[in-house]
Amino acid sequence: MNEQNIVIVSNEFVDISQHYQWLSQSTQDGAIVTFTGKVRSLQNDVSSLYLEHYQGMTENVLLNIIEQARERWQLNRIIIVHRVGEILANENIVYVGVSSAHRKDSFAAADFIMDVLKNEAPFWKKEKTSTHDNWVEAKKTDKDALKKWY
Repeated sequence: MNEQNIVIVSNEFVDISQHYQWLSQSTQDGAIVTFTGKVRSLQNDVSSLYLEHYQGMTENVLLNIIEQARERWQLNRIIIVHRVGEILANENIVYVGVSSAHRKDSFAAADFIMDVLKNEAPFWKKEKTSTHDNWVEAKKTDKDALKKWY
């Protein structure tokens, strides 16, 4: 990890303001794009998600995704924060932030990072409801999203 990349995989709460402050410290950047993903509870009454991951491997995959983004766009600071363990409905699960001189690079890189992360990062999700637990399968729409990048 270098001073321009931060990857955090933790069961701790995601402090968005702290991470945004780090992204905004560069005076050469004119754009900061962030994405925050939350655990949602839809019609299936999800009360929480439980995320497992392969420690060490997960961080390396996320750093590789950052490097792929750097090869495609002119970027400065990049941060990926992903929670693991039990995460309640409406809590933050992932935070991605990208800074660059121009907005188009930041928007494209943030979109790319999320699409690739959803497909390649070794996370396993279990939905918990009031009646049962269910392992979540990969979505076809997430797999289809990769087609625009490769």
